[in-house]
Amino acid sequence: MKIVHIITRLIVGGAQENTLLSCEGQHRLGHDVTLLTGPPLGPEGSLLDRARSFGYRVEIIDAMKRSILPGQDIRTYRSLVQRLGSIQPDIVHTHSSKAGIIGRFAAHKARVPGIVHTIHGLSFTSSKHAMVNRFYRLLERKTAPLTHRIVCVATAMSRESLRYGIGRPEQYKTVFSGMEIEPFVSPRVPRPAMRQQLGLAPDDIAVATIARLFHLKGHDDLIALAPELCQANPGLKFVWIGDGILRKDFEERIARLNLSDRFIFTGLVAPERVPELIQACDILAHPSRREGLARAIPQGQLCGCPVVCYDIDGNAEGLIEGETGFAIRAFDVMHFGRAIQTLASDAAMRKRFGEKGRAFASDRFSAERMVAALESIYRDVLRESRPRVGER
Repeated sequence: MKIVHIITRLIVGGAQENTLLSCEGQHRLGHDVTLLTGPPLGPEGSLLDRARSFGYRVEIIDAMKRSILPGQDIRTYRSLVQRLGSIQPDIVHTHSSKAGIIGRFAAHKARVPGIVHTIHGLSFTSSKHAMVNRFYRLLERKTAPLTHRIVCVATAMSRESLRYGIGRPEQYKTVFSGMEIEPFVSPRVPRPAMRQQLGLAPDDIAVATIARLFHLKGHDDLIALAPELCQANPGLKFVWIGDGILRKDFEERIARLNLSDRFIFTGLVAPERVPELIQACDILAHPSRREGLARAIPQGQLCGCPVVCYDIDGNAEGLIEGETGFAIRAFDVMHFGRAIQTLASDAAMRKRFGEKGRAFASDRFSAERMVAALESIYRDVLRESRPRVGER
């Protein structure tokens, strides 16, 4: 098959890693793969070099930006129509809200036989502004009829989309976001060596969090919980993996609590270092307030860490409740802290949860399983749309 993936930007993030693993897996299978993306702008870091190193085509659409910019969005649409007309793909697979909307309109205009879109996170519930959410819901309802399949990384997002009148039930397929399993199961740097690099003592209990230091990622909840948790657990440490605009503010607030020695900031790290850092920890806490299905949840389990997260969007589908972790009622900070305390005080529970979590995540979230599921979806779409191929 000739496949084109379209994503707004190749920053370090879950949707982007999912897209690259799809491109890489399909390239390995012998498909003709092209990735069209906007510039990788943002403080999160870039995955562009990785994309360009794998052997499939990667092209930058300079006008494609994350923000709503009508003039540039029209130029992006025209560029995509022209490029798709030249490539003549069998499948266009769009990712993220901006690229998903413009890319599907362009693919329809270019008469592409198969149009697939992945919802990594719901665009129409992500803004604090109701008008913006209504605008995105309108656009999603307009683009859904142009789409042959809508892939969700969790079934919860299918239900929510249908609740808002977006698409038809038969269009939706759940494909859990894949990842490379081996780096998490067998990290390059052994746990004792990485703990030493982080300054963790052998008896310390390290709670990892993987997220940008940004709004709605839940770091505020952990800061609020830290005094009580640290008092109850003298060896408790928080390891925050990631960087962002709120780092200085967080550091100042932690210092005012006299807890600077309990928090370790790794800063921005290369994606390949994330498994080494997680496996040096004992618990993974993911208090984010906006997700599709957070990749941090299976990543923590692959490293043998029990997980505590909020039960939002598809997060509960990423663990086995009470057996590999806890999905806490949305934004119930007190119970989130109790779950961390339960795990911090029970080494046998952490070990039991960790072993079961690794087996669960290895089965559900492998990149190979994701690529195989997408392959099946593409072939179904092309079988259904064969009459349209001769009209191109």
